[in-house]
Amino acid sequence: MNYRIEKDTMGEVQVPADKFWGAQTERSRNNFKIGPEGSMPHEIIEAFAYLKKAAAFANTDLGVLPSEKRDMIARVCDEILEGKLNDQFPLVIWQTGSGTQSNMNVNEVISNRAHVNNGGTLGGKSEIHPNDDVNKSQSSNDTYPTAMHIAAYKKVVEKTIPAVEKLRDTLAEKSEAFKNIVKIGRTHLMDATPLTLGQEFSGYVAQLNFGIKALKNTLPHLSELALGGTAVGTGLNTPQGYDVKVAEYIAEFTGHPFITAENKFEALAAHDAIVESHGALKQLAVSLFKIAQDIRLLASGPRSGIGEIHIPENEPGSSIMPGKVNPTQNEAMTMVCAQVLGNDTSISFAGTQGNYELNVFKAGNGLQFPAVGTAYC
Repeated sequence: MNYRIEKDTMGEVQVPADKFWGAQTERSRNNFKIGPEGSMPHEIIEAFAYLKKAAAFANTDLGVLPSEKRDMIARVCDEILEGKLNDQFPLVIWQTGSGTQSNMNVNEVISNRAHVNNGGTLGGKSEIHPNDDVNKSQSSNDTYPTAMHIAAYKKVVEKTIPAVEKLRDTLAEKSEAFKNIVKIGRTHLMDATPLTLGQEFSGYVAQLNFGIKALKNTLPHLSELALGGTAVGTGLNTPQGYDVKVAEYIAEFTGHPFITAENKFEALAAHDAIVESHGALKQLAVSLFKIAQDIRLLASGPRSGIGEIHIPENEPGSSIMPGKVNPTQNEAMTMVCAQVLGNDTSISFAGTQGNYELNVFKAGNGLQFPAVGTAYC
Protein backbone atom coordinates (compact mmCIF):
# COMPACT_ATOMS: atom_id res chain seq x y z
CA MET A 1 0.00 0.00 0.00
CA ASN A 2 1.21 3.48 -0.85
CA TYR A 3 1.27 6.11 1.88
CA ARG A 4 1.62 9.83 2.23
CA ILE A 5 2.82 11.72 5.30
CA GLU A 6 0.35 13.81 7.30
CA LYS A 7 1.24 15.89 10.37
CA ASP A 8 -0.58 16.86 13.54
CA THR A 9 0.52 18.32 16.87
CA MET A 10 2.08 14.98 17.85
CA GLY A 11 4.17 14.54 14.71
CA GLU A 12 4.09 12.66 11.41
CA VAL A 13 1.71 9.83 10.51
CA GLN A 14 1.55 7.54 7.50
CA VAL A 15 -1.88 7.74 5.85
CA PRO A 16 -3.07 5.65 2.87
CA ALA A 17 -2.21 7.71 -0.19
CA ASP A 18 -5.67 7.51 -1.76
CA LYS A 19 -7.73 8.41 1.33
CA PHE A 20 -8.97 11.87 2.24
CA TRP A 21 -8.65 11.50 6.00
CA GLY A 22 -5.65 12.82 7.88
CA ALA A 23 -3.37 12.21 10.85
CA GLN A 24 -5.90 12.18 13.68
CA THR A 25 -8.17 9.73 11.88
CA GLU A 26 -5.25 7.43 11.17
CA ARG A 27 -4.12 7.55 14.80
CA SER A 28 -7.61 6.51 15.86
CA ARG A 29 -7.57 3.63 13.37
CA ASN A 30 -4.37 2.38 14.96
CA ASN A 31 -5.36 3.01 18.58
CA PHE A 32 -8.86 1.51 18.56
CA LYS A 33 -8.89 -1.74 16.63
CA ILE A 34 -12.12 -2.87 18.28
CA GLY A 35 -14.80 -4.46 16.13
CA PRO A 36 -15.31 -4.02 12.39
CA GLU A 37 -13.72 -0.98 10.75
CA GLY A 38 -16.19 1.70 9.76
CA SER A 39 -18.77 0.70 12.36
CA MET A 40 -19.67 4.30 13.13
CA PRO A 41 -23.31 4.54 11.92
CA HIS A 42 -23.53 6.34 8.60
CA GLU A 43 -26.46 8.33 9.99
CA ILE A 44 -23.97 10.02 12.32
CA ILE A 45 -21.65 10.88 9.43
CA GLU A 46 -24.57 12.35 7.49
CA ALA A 47 -25.57 14.36 10.56
CA PHE A 48 -22.03 15.75 10.74
CA ALA A 49 -22.29 16.77 7.09
CA TYR A 50 -25.49 18.68 7.80
CA LEU A 51 -24.01 20.49 10.80
CA LYS A 52 -20.65 21.27 9.13
CA LYS A 53 -22.47 22.78 6.16
CA ALA A 54 -24.76 24.74 8.47
CA ALA A 55 -21.78 25.97 10.51
CA ALA A 56 -20.04 27.19 7.36
CA PHE A 57 -23.12 29.15 6.30
CA ALA A 58 -23.64 30.61 9.78
CA ASN A 59 -19.98 31.60 10.09
CA THR A 60 -20.09 33.34 6.72
CA ASP A 61 -23.29 35.20 7.61
CA LEU A 62 -21.63 36.39 10.82
CA GLY A 63 -18.48 37.57 9.03
CA VAL A 64 -15.92 35.06 10.31
CA LEU A 65 -15.58 32.78 7.25
CA PRO A 66 -15.09 33.91 3.63
CA SER A 67 -17.90 32.88 1.28
CA GLU A 68 -15.40 31.06 -0.96
CA LYS A 69 -14.47 28.75 1.90
CA ARG A 70 -18.14 28.29 2.80
CA ASP A 71 -18.89 27.10 -0.71
CA MET A 72 -15.94 24.70 -0.76
CA ILE A 73 -16.99 23.18 2.58
CA ALA A 74 -20.64 22.97 1.52
CA ARG A 75 -19.74 21.18 -1.72
CA VAL A 76 -17.97 18.39 0.15
CA CYS A 77 -20.79 18.14 2.69
CA ASP A 78 -23.21 17.63 -0.19
CA GLU A 79 -20.95 14.91 -1.58
CA ILE A 80 -21.06 13.16 1.80
CA LEU A 81 -24.86 13.40 1.88
CA GLU A 82 -25.00 11.98 -1.66
CA GLY A 83 -22.98 8.96 -0.51
CA LYS A 84 -19.98 9.71 -2.70
CA LEU A 85 -17.46 9.52 0.17
CA ASN A 86 -18.80 6.60 2.21
CA ASP A 87 -15.43 4.82 2.21
CA GLN A 88 -13.69 7.78 3.86
CA PHE A 89 -15.04 7.20 7.38
CA PRO A 90 -13.23 4.13 8.76
CA LEU A 91 -13.52 4.69 12.50
CA VAL A 92 -15.19 2.39 15.00
CA ILE A 93 -17.71 3.45 17.62
CA TRP A 94 -15.32 2.43 20.41
CA GLN A 95 -13.10 5.50 20.67
CA THR A 96 -12.91 8.52 22.92
CA GLY A 97 -16.23 8.97 24.68
CA SER A 98 -16.59 12.50 23.34
CA GLY A 99 -16.34 11.40 19.71
CA THR A 100 -13.39 13.71 19.00
CA GLN A 101 -11.80 11.39 16.44
CA SER A 102 -14.98 11.10 14.37
CA ASN A 103 -15.42 14.87 14.44
CA MET A 104 -11.85 15.21 13.19
CA ASN A 105 -12.39 12.45 10.62
CA VAL A 106 -15.14 14.56 9.08
CA ASN A 107 -13.07 17.75 9.36
CA GLU A 108 -10.06 16.14 7.68
CA VAL A 109 -12.07 14.59 4.87
CA ILE A 110 -13.80 17.89 4.11
CA SER A 111 -10.47 19.74 4.17
CA ASN A 112 -8.61 17.36 1.87
CA ARG A 113 -11.51 16.73 -0.48
CA ALA A 114 -12.08 20.48 -0.84
CA HIS A 115 -8.39 20.85 -1.75
CA VAL A 116 -8.71 18.20 -4.46
CA ASN A 117 -11.97 19.68 -5.74
CA ASN A 118 -10.10 22.97 -6.06
CA GLY A 119 -7.45 21.39 -8.27
CA GLY A 120 -4.94 20.36 -5.61
CA THR A 121 -3.43 16.96 -4.89
CA LEU A 122 -3.65 14.85 -1.73
CA GLY A 123 -0.78 15.69 0.56
CA GLY A 124 -0.62 19.33 -0.48
CA LYS A 125 -1.55 22.17 1.82
CA SER A 126 -5.30 22.67 1.69
CA GLU A 127 -6.95 26.06 1.38
CA ILE A 128 -9.47 24.76 3.94
CA HIS A 129 -8.00 24.01 7.37
CA PRO A 130 -9.73 21.16 9.24
CA ASN A 131 -9.72 23.05 12.54
CA ASP A 132 -9.61 26.73 11.68
CA ASP A 133 -12.20 26.56 8.89
CA VAL A 134 -14.26 23.33 8.93
CA ASN A 135 -14.41 23.25 12.74
CA LYS A 136 -14.73 27.03 13.18
CA SER A 137 -17.03 28.01 16.09
CA GLN A 138 -17.25 24.35 17.09
CA SER A 139 -15.89 21.76 19.50
CA SER A 140 -16.22 18.00 19.47
CA ASN A 141 -18.10 18.53 22.71
CA ASP A 142 -20.99 20.28 20.96
CA THR A 143 -20.79 18.79 17.46
CA TYR A 144 -21.06 15.20 18.59
CA PRO A 145 -24.22 15.56 20.70
CA THR A 146 -25.67 17.65 17.88
CA ALA A 147 -24.96 14.84 15.41
CA MET A 148 -26.55 12.35 17.81
CA HIS A 149 -29.74 14.40 18.01
CA ILE A 150 -29.93 14.97 14.26
CA ALA A 151 -29.40 11.28 13.49
CA ALA A 152 -31.83 10.06 16.15
CA TYR A 153 -34.53 12.60 15.26
CA LYS A 154 -34.34 11.83 11.54
CA LYS A 155 -34.42 8.07 12.14
CA VAL A 156 -37.39 8.28 14.49
CA VAL A 157 -39.42 10.63 12.27
CA GLU A 158 -38.49 9.27 8.85
CA LYS A 159 -38.30 5.54 9.59
CA THR A 160 -39.49 4.34 12.98
CA ILE A 161 -42.78 6.20 13.41
CA PRO A 162 -43.99 5.56 9.82
CA ALA A 163 -43.14 1.85 10.16
CA VAL A 164 -44.98 1.47 13.46
CA GLU A 165 -47.94 3.47 12.12
CA LYS A 166 -48.13 1.12 9.15
CA LEU A 167 -48.17 -1.88 11.48
CA ARG A 168 -50.78 -0.17 13.67
CA ASP A 169 -53.01 0.45 10.64
CA THR A 170 -52.66 -3.17 9.50
CA LEU A 171 -53.67 -4.44 12.93
CA ALA A 172 -56.61 -2.01 12.94
CA GLU A 173 -57.79 -3.47 9.63
CA LYS A 174 -57.54 -6.97 11.08
CA SER A 175 -59.42 -5.87 14.20
CA GLU A 176 -62.31 -4.73 12.00
CA ALA A 177 -62.17 -7.86 9.85
CA PHE A 178 -62.23 -10.11 12.93
CA LYS A 179 -64.97 -8.21 14.82
CA ASN A 180 -67.53 -11.04 14.50
CA ILE A 181 -65.20 -13.95 15.27
CA VAL A 182 -65.90 -15.12 18.81
CA LYS A 183 -63.14 -16.95 20.63
CA ILE A 184 -62.17 -17.89 24.13
CA GLY A 185 -60.22 -15.40 26.18
CA ARG A 186 -57.28 -16.53 28.27
CA THR A 187 -55.84 -15.29 31.56
CA HIS A 188 -52.87 -16.97 33.29
CA LEU A 189 -52.61 -18.89 29.97
CA MET A 190 -55.84 -20.66 30.98
CA ASP A 191 -59.33 -20.47 29.45
CA ALA A 192 -61.40 -17.49 30.62
CA THR A 193 -64.51 -15.75 29.25
CA PRO A 194 -65.24 -15.15 25.55
CA LEU A 195 -64.36 -12.11 23.45
CA THR A 196 -63.99 -11.48 19.74
CA LEU A 197 -60.72 -11.78 17.88
CA GLY A 198 -61.34 -8.20 16.78
CA GLN A 199 -61.47 -7.05 20.39
CA GLU A 200 -58.20 -8.84 21.10
CA PHE A 201 -56.54 -7.12 18.15
CA SER A 202 -57.98 -3.75 19.20
CA GLY A 203 -55.82 -4.01 22.30
CA TYR A 204 -52.73 -4.30 20.10
CA VAL A 205 -53.80 -1.22 18.14
CA ALA A 206 -54.21 0.77 21.36
CA GLN A 207 -50.78 -0.30 22.60
CA LEU A 208 -49.13 0.97 19.43
CA ASN A 209 -51.11 4.21 19.53
CA PHE A 210 -49.83 4.90 23.02
CA GLY A 211 -46.29 3.96 21.98
CA ILE A 212 -46.36 6.27 18.96
CA LYS A 213 -47.72 9.08 21.11
CA ALA A 214 -44.98 8.54 23.70
CA LEU A 215 -42.29 8.64 21.01
CA LYS A 216 -43.69 11.78 19.40
CA ASN A 217 -43.80 13.47 22.80
CA THR A 218 -40.00 13.13 23.05
CA LEU A 219 -39.32 14.95 19.78
CA PRO A 220 -39.32 18.54 21.12
CA HIS A 221 -36.48 17.72 23.54
CA LEU A 222 -34.64 15.75 20.86
CA SER A 223 -34.91 18.71 18.47
CA GLU A 224 -32.77 20.90 20.76
CA LEU A 225 -29.16 21.10 19.55
CA ALA A 226 -26.00 21.65 21.57
CA LEU A 227 -24.15 23.34 18.71
CA GLY A 228 -22.90 26.73 19.85
CA GLY A 229 -21.98 25.58 23.34
CA THR A 230 -18.42 24.68 22.19
CA ALA A 231 -16.20 23.21 24.92
CA VAL A 232 -18.19 23.49 28.17
CA GLY A 233 -21.42 25.24 27.20
CA THR A 234 -20.34 28.88 27.42
CA GLY A 235 -20.09 29.38 23.66
CA LEU A 236 -16.41 30.34 23.82
CA ASN A 237 -15.00 31.37 20.41
CA THR A 238 -18.37 31.70 18.69
CA PRO A 239 -19.72 34.95 17.20
CA GLN A 240 -22.84 36.52 18.69
CA GLY A 241 -26.00 34.81 17.48
CA TYR A 242 -24.19 31.81 16.03
CA ASP A 243 -26.10 29.16 18.00
CA VAL A 244 -29.52 30.32 16.81
CA LYS A 245 -28.41 30.84 13.22
CA VAL A 246 -26.65 27.47 12.85
CA ALA A 247 -29.72 25.67 14.20
CA GLU A 248 -31.87 27.52 11.67
CA TYR A 249 -29.62 26.32 8.86
CA ILE A 250 -29.71 22.74 10.13
CA ALA A 251 -33.51 22.93 10.18
CA GLU A 252 -33.50 24.28 6.62
CA PHE A 253 -31.10 21.64 5.28
CA THR A 254 -32.74 18.66 7.01
CA GLY A 255 -36.36 19.73 6.73
CA HIS A 256 -36.90 19.13 10.45
CA PRO A 257 -37.66 21.75 13.16
CA PHE A 258 -34.34 21.79 14.98
CA ILE A 259 -33.69 24.64 17.41
CA THR A 260 -30.78 25.71 19.57
CA ALA A 261 -30.78 24.20 23.06
CA GLU A 262 -32.09 26.60 25.68
CA ASN A 263 -29.34 25.54 28.09
CA LYS A 264 -26.05 24.45 26.52
CA PHE A 265 -24.62 23.24 29.83
CA GLU A 266 -27.35 20.60 30.03
CA ALA A 267 -26.94 19.78 26.35
CA LEU A 268 -23.24 18.93 26.78
CA ALA A 269 -23.16 17.41 30.25
CA ALA A 270 -26.33 15.33 29.99
CA HIS A 271 -28.06 13.30 27.31
CA ASP A 272 -31.47 13.13 28.91
CA ALA A 273 -33.16 13.70 25.54
CA ILE A 274 -31.58 10.52 24.18
CA VAL A 275 -32.48 8.63 27.37
CA GLU A 276 -36.04 9.95 27.18
CA SER A 277 -36.53 9.08 23.51
CA HIS A 278 -35.05 5.65 23.89
CA GLY A 279 -37.33 5.11 26.86
CA ALA A 280 -40.24 5.57 24.45
CA LEU A 281 -38.60 3.09 22.08
CA LYS A 282 -38.39 0.69 25.00
CA GLN A 283 -42.12 1.11 25.57
CA LEU A 284 -42.74 0.24 21.91
CA ALA A 285 -40.40 -2.75 22.19
CA VAL A 286 -42.34 -4.06 25.18
CA SER A 287 -45.62 -3.70 23.27
CA LEU A 288 -44.27 -5.23 20.07
CA PHE A 289 -42.80 -8.18 21.96
CA LYS A 290 -46.18 -8.89 23.56
CA ILE A 291 -48.01 -8.59 20.23
CA ALA A 292 -45.54 -10.80 18.34
CA GLN A 293 -45.58 -13.36 21.15
CA ASP A 294 -49.39 -13.49 21.24
CA ILE A 295 -49.67 -13.96 17.49
CA ARG A 296 -47.01 -16.65 17.53
CA LEU A 297 -48.80 -18.57 20.28
CA LEU A 298 -52.24 -18.14 18.69
CA ALA A 299 -50.82 -19.64 15.48
CA SER A 300 -49.03 -22.49 17.25
CA GLY A 301 -49.52 -26.01 16.03
CA PRO A 302 -51.29 -25.86 13.73
CA ARG A 303 -52.60 -29.40 14.36
CA SER A 304 -51.67 -30.02 17.97
CA GLY A 305 -51.36 -26.46 19.28
CA ILE A 306 -53.83 -23.60 19.66
CA GLY A 307 -54.03 -22.90 15.94
CA GLU A 308 -56.68 -20.18 16.19
CA ILE A 309 -55.11 -18.04 13.46
CA HIS A 310 -52.99 -18.72 10.40
CA ILE A 311 -49.98 -16.55 9.62
CA PRO A 312 -48.23 -16.28 6.23
CA GLU A 313 -45.88 -19.11 5.31
CA ASN A 314 -42.71 -17.30 4.31
CA GLU A 315 -40.06 -20.01 4.14
CA PRO A 316 -39.29 -23.61 5.06
CA GLY A 317 -38.82 -23.94 8.81
CA SER A 318 -36.71 -27.03 9.22
CA SER A 319 -33.78 -28.82 7.65
CA ILE A 320 -34.99 -32.20 8.98
CA MET A 321 -38.82 -31.98 9.04
CA PRO A 322 -40.33 -31.52 5.54
CA GLY A 323 -43.30 -29.18 5.37
CA LYS A 324 -42.64 -27.51 8.71
CA VAL A 325 -43.16 -23.73 8.71
CA ASN A 326 -42.15 -21.49 11.61
CA PRO A 327 -43.27 -17.98 12.72
CA THR A 328 -39.94 -16.51 11.66
CA GLN A 329 -40.99 -12.87 11.37
CA ASN A 330 -42.50 -12.96 14.85
CA GLU A 331 -39.29 -14.47 16.18
CA ALA A 332 -37.19 -11.82 14.44
CA MET A 333 -39.36 -9.09 15.95
CA THR A 334 -39.02 -10.49 19.47
CA MET A 335 -35.23 -10.64 19.09
CA VAL A 336 -35.13 -7.03 17.88
CA CYS A 337 -37.22 -6.07 20.90
CA ALA A 338 -34.83 -7.90 23.21
CA GLN A 339 -31.95 -5.93 21.68
CA VAL A 340 -33.82 -2.67 22.24
CA LEU A 341 -34.39 -3.54 25.90
CA GLY A 342 -30.68 -4.26 26.29
CA ASN A 343 -29.74 -1.05 24.51
CA ASP A 344 -31.98 0.89 26.87
CA THR A 345 -30.06 -0.40 29.86
CA SER A 346 -26.76 0.65 28.25
CA ILE A 347 -28.08 4.05 27.20
CA SER A 348 -29.56 4.68 30.64
CA PHE A 349 -26.23 3.95 32.31
CA ALA A 350 -24.36 6.03 29.73
CA GLY A 351 -26.68 8.90 30.57
CA THR A 352 -25.46 8.86 34.17
CA GLN A 353 -21.88 9.54 33.12
CA GLY A 354 -22.14 13.29 32.60
CA ASN A 355 -19.39 14.15 35.03
CA TYR A 356 -19.24 17.92 35.55
CA GLU A 357 -19.47 19.62 32.13
CA LEU A 358 -19.28 16.71 29.66
CA ASN A 359 -20.76 13.26 29.18
CA VAL A 360 -18.04 11.02 27.74
CA PHE A 361 -20.09 7.87 27.11
CA LYS A 362 -21.41 9.20 23.81
CA ALA A 363 -19.76 7.18 21.13
CA GLY A 364 -20.38 3.61 22.27
CA ASN A 365 -23.70 3.50 24.04
CA GLY A 366 -25.54 6.53 22.77
CA LEU A 367 -24.91 5.54 19.17
CA GLN A 368 -26.95 2.39 19.50
CA PHE A 369 -29.95 4.70 19.12
CA PRO A 370 -29.80 5.22 15.30
CA ALA A 371 -29.46 1.47 14.74
CA VAL A 372 -32.61 0.85 16.77
CA GLY A 373 -34.64 3.03 14.43
CA THR A 374 -33.49 0.94 11.47
CA ALA A 375 -34.49 -2.26 13.21
CA TYR A 376 -38.12 -1.18 13.40
CA CYS A 377 -38.40 -0.61 9.65
